[in-house]
Amino acid sequence: MKNIAVVGLGKVGSLVATLLSENFTVTGIDQRQPADAMPFDIATGNVTDAAFIKQTLTGKDAVVSCLPYSLNLPIAQAAFELGIHYFDLTEDVPTTAAIREMAKTAKGAMVPQCGLAPGFIGIVGANLYNKFTKLRDVELRVGALPKYPNGQMAYSFTWSPAGVINEYINDAEVIHNGVRKMVSSLDGLEMINIEGRDFEAFTTSGGLGTMCETLEGKVDTLNYKTIRYPGHCQLMKFFLYELLMKNDRELSEKILTEAKPPVREDVVYVYAVVEGWQGESLAREEFYNAYHPITIQGKEWRAISWTTAASVAAVVEMVANGSLPKQGFIKQEDIPLDAFLQTRHGSLYARYQP
Repeated sequence: MKNIAVVGLGKVGSLVATLLSENFTVTGIDQRQPADAMPFDIATGNVTDAAFIKQTLTGKDAVVSCLPYSLNLPIAQAAFELGIHYFDLTEDVPTTAAIREMAKTAKGAMVPQCGLAPGFIGIVGANLYNKFTKLRDVELRVGALPKYPNGQMAYSFTWSPAGVINEYINDAEVIHNGVRKMVSSLDGLEMINIEGRDFEAFTTSGGLGTMCETLEGKVDTLNYKTIRYPGHCQLMKFFLYELLMKNDRELSEKILTEAKPPVREDVVYVYAVVEGWQGESLAREEFYNAYHPITIQGKEWRAISWTTAASVAAVVEMVANGSLPKQGFIKQEDIPLDAFLQTRHGSLYARYQP
């Protein structure tokens, strides 16, 4: 793998391309030329034009889609037809199901869900539950938040507003009382205290990726919840369901983005807990860390941007070096955490290992 295309040069995509350009020859693809100078070549054009995408991807070894979830499938289809590797950041379950179907006969690796959640949290969770001989509970939590919140919603849209709305509205897959099922997002509210500060967590869609299938019949409880500051869940329920904004996603995104623009100082919380038996003993394993903005190539990047970008860049590197399969569908929970952290860009996470 030498030549890689990155489609979508937004908040995360531009950093994904920047990181990958340290290892590979990268071509960024976007609707328009980025305002800042980039350390890679850029092709501009209509990213929804299938002919343009296929032409631009011809001759590449892999493509990373950093587009909104609703635009990923045509990129995956082009990668499938060209026989090249495909990676994305989607949290959307139907998109992943369609890509998985393609992967059955793909010539390259098909690896969706390579971001933070799904993505890194699944790698962390699997690292914990693989230490057990018998599982009882697997609970995964992630929050990307403003470091200094204000207002009742206490939030800012530091990543795709379309993705946030999508995961708040769509049903979520869980395992409850040993049964794999779908539950409503914005439910299952719980309180969490992190280093003396109160947070809430509630169910959202997509964060588990394929883990429910992997652990079906092996665990009593498996769930993923998003961490927010207290009060956020109730306000989003009011906005989406009482005001019926769920019926107009485009307007919802516009309102929320204008009301809560991105902040520079953010923090990403990652927390996982697994309970079960190690041999004859009941045990509990935990992972917790808080990730903050860092400087990469002289530029400061938000925590949500670099954690997401480093995750997919590390997985691309693992496929390239042969530590992951070069063909077919790859689940996030099948990616070894130790090998992930030893990659050039996974090592950014290793700086913050607890």
